This record gives sequence, C-alpha cells and structure tokens, in this order.
Amino acid sequence: MSRLCGIDEAGRGPLAGPVVAAAVVFPRWFRPEEGVLSRLDDSKKLSPAVRESLAPAIKAAAKCWAVAVVGSETIDRINIFQATMLAMNNAVEQLAELPDILLVDGNRFKPALPVPYETIVKGDALVFSIAAASVLAKTCRDEIMREYGRQFPIYGFERNFGYPTAEHIRAIAAFGRIGIHRNSFRLKQLCEK
Repeated sequence: MSRLCGIDEAGRGPLAGPVVAAAVVFPRWFRPEEGVLSRLDDSKKLSPAVRESLAPAIKAAAKCWAVAVVGSETIDRINIFQATMLAMNNAVEQLAELPDILLVDGNRFKPALPVPYETIVKGDALVFSIAAASVLAKTCRDEIMREYGRQFPIYGFERNFGYPTAEHIRAIAAFGRIGIHRNSFRLKQLCEK
C-alpha cells in the first residue's frame, strides 16, 4: 500500500491574513473506525469546537504531518493561486518522510517535488487524509487570525477571520488597511479598483 499524503488549504478568499496549507500522512494500515477521528469530515462542515478537538488527535495518529503559512505580502506579490501552491508544496517539503502520492483537494496543483499527485474536487469531503489536512490548515489559520484579533481589535479578526463581513468592511472604510490585509484584493463595497 502506498504512503498517501492528503493536502488542503485554508484562507484563499479572505481579505486579510495568510493562506495556510497542511499535508498529512497516516500509517499504512490506519483505520479511524472509532474515537474522535471517526467524526472527521471536511473542516467547513465541522463546528470550531469539533475542529479543535480533532486537530490534536490527527497529529497524534498521523505518521507525519506539516503545516505551511504564506503571508499577505507574498500573496500580493505572486497572487493567491501561486501563494496557495507555494504553501501546499512547502507543507509537503516539511514532511519527515516523502510520500508515494499526493492527494490534493481541488482541481489544480503545481508540484515542486517529483512525487505523483492526483487532484480531487471536494476531496476534503471524500478522502480521509485530505479532510485531516483541511482541519489542520483551518485550525492553524484560525489561531493566527485570533492572535491578529488580539493585536488589532478594531477589525474583529477573531470573529470574521479576515473574510469580507459587514463588520470588517466597515472597519476598513473607517481605519484603512493594515499590513496583514491583502492589498491585491479589492472591495466593490468601497468602490476600490
């Protein structure tokens, strides 16, 4: 049986904060029939509390895992697609052991390593290791955004996680953008071009 590596990202669409990718490899014969990991699903379908309970269980059960973060300055410099590919490849490169095949959520991937890969649309709902990667990427990014919320309370990052909510758009209109905002992402609501 091949060493399968699930890969997913979090944070492609927000106006602020990084894009985060995770890569997860489980032991060859791992089966999550019972316990907390039996609840694993696409991170977007899980409550924050369930995601937070799953993250340490995933890390404990995985043969190896890695998370990579690409910040807003790099996103602005190379664009969000390239930044996402960079984060995904950085996560794979950080793994303690190179997998045999990469299973990537979505329909596009640009590998940096000579490892075969397969893209899987909605893979985070279909493939256990991709779902695990989605949870690790999301929980890591959420923690980063909660910290930004403590540093910059007027933007409400601990609630909106950098997404274009009404609260966030009002804060940008009133106070402008700060260093963690993606300046290449424009807001129609503020007539930005």
